[in-house]
Amino acid sequence: MDDEDLRLTPRPHTAELLRWAAEQGLDPVPEEPLNAVLTLLELGDARMYEGFPELTSALVQELLYERIHLYVQPAPDEDPLAYGAAVRLLIDHQRAARRLNAKRQQRLREEAEWQGELLAGLLRQPHLLTWPRLYALLLRQAGVDTADENAVRAWLDWFRVLDPHDRIAVLADLTELDQPDGVDGWTEGVLLSIGMATDGARLLVEDQLKQRSYRNLADLTALGRPMPAELAGDFSEFESAVQAEAVRLLGQWTVPGLPELLLTEYQDLAPEPGAAEVDQYIIKRGLVELPDIGQWEGLAEGE
Repeated sequence: MDDEDLRLTPRPHTAELLRWAAEQGLDPVPEEPLNAVLTLLELGDARMYEGFPELTSALVQELLYERIHLYVQPAPDEDPLAYGAAVRLLIDHQRAARRLNAKRQQRLREEAEWQGELLAGLLRQPHLLTWPRLYALLLRQAGVDTADENAVRAWLDWFRVLDPHDRIAVLADLTELDQPDGVDGWTEGVLLSIGMATDGARLLVEDQLKQRSYRNLADLTALGRPMPAELAGDFSEFESAVQAEAVRLLGQWTVPGLPELLLTEYQDLAPEPGAAEVDQYIIKRGLVELPDIGQWEGLAEGE
């Protein structure tokens, strides 16, 4: 699979932007949040100018309020406000490149600061989690070395054999989340929403990776170059490459390798409900949601 032709892997200019910020004497921004911001913007609808996404009010809101909480889980020593700071740095760079006037720069900076503060709150909401984000929190709170895949597997194996009530108790102990209802807050509906959000977030990244590859293909065609071999016949290899890259990115924003484990060896710990499961839940609950951990009754036995 020739990534030079397909351009599946995003290529954010993170290092270049950090060098520019240092040269300008601007406040430093952590590399990982900046890289996530640039990557998600590159995969979205932002126009690109000399390798950098150009921001608008709509894009700032879409990134900081609607999308980034699906993907990123800040490290324990990382300030959640760093994502808003990363957006403001990009705005300043856009102004320096004469792509914004001073008035527009100030307005976008104010919007990014406000939306960045909202994001810090969104990252604490259990009902907005995805499975990779949730397990990243659990692993870190347990003191697991997330760079050690064997250590990650060992913790997942330990968690797998807990009975449902003990699992919920572990979730309720998370200090990085707001939990006004304690154990009773982890309802069947919350667990269902996590699975649905995980599936939707991954599929969105896959779709954006495909669109990015297709845009590159259009550019090649305009230059009179032939279609890449991966897109000229059977698409199965291309589809597999897209899926693998999406999962890799989800790990880059949480714990490397974790999303793949949750999709394969530990799928029972991270169920993603289909339409039938969702319909069944709606019929069973109607308009009233009651505390229930029944969804995990079978999961304790690895079903």
